[in-house]
Amino acid sequence: MTTRLTRWVPVLSAALALSVAAPAAADAPEPLHELIDAAAQRLQTADPVAASKWLTGGAITDPARVRVVLDQVSAEAQSSGVASDFVTEVFTDQIGATEGIQYSRFAGWKFDPSTAPRSAPDLSASRSVIDGLNRRMVTEIAAQWPLLHSPVCAGELAAAKTTVAAERGFDDLYRAALDAATRSYCPGG
Repeated sequence: MTTRLTRWVPVLSAALALSVAAPAAADAPEPLHELIDAAAQRLQTADPVAASKWLTGGAITDPARVRVVLDQVSAEAQSSGVASDFVTEVFTDQIGATEGIQYSRFAGWKFDPSTAPRSAPDLSASRSVIDGLNRRMVTEIAAQWPLLHSPVCAGELAAAKTTVAAERGFDDLYRAALDAATRSYCPGG
């Protein structure tokens, strides 16, 4: 598992950088596809971030960084005309799910140090990708605001998560993280 991670960290980092600029899937049937895909891409930053923190001895939780992110997305939500408390809750879940993946990676590396990463991308590069995905997510939340607060939200969310998880080849850990990251998306359903 982690040996694959070490091999994929550089590839994943490059893919994440490209994915922020990647155009939306033109034939995506689910209206929440783009939002869920951005959330999934943001989850995928957990592996390179965990590797960086592992190698530098950094803590997984970073309350100062969390505060910066939540302040940024709250301000972007207000500028987009959507409720900042909703966006803050969504991103709190997203951050918690990402930290969960990082804790899982750290646990694996502690159990088997030979599988721990020997290199990692610079944390600032990952944070730049994360910031771009955050903006994309807020934009999608604003675009899908009526649907997110409709009775059909839960069904649309489930369909989009299934599609995105399959497209991204998510394993059980990432599928559980995607569920946790999106649990506040449908407040009425």
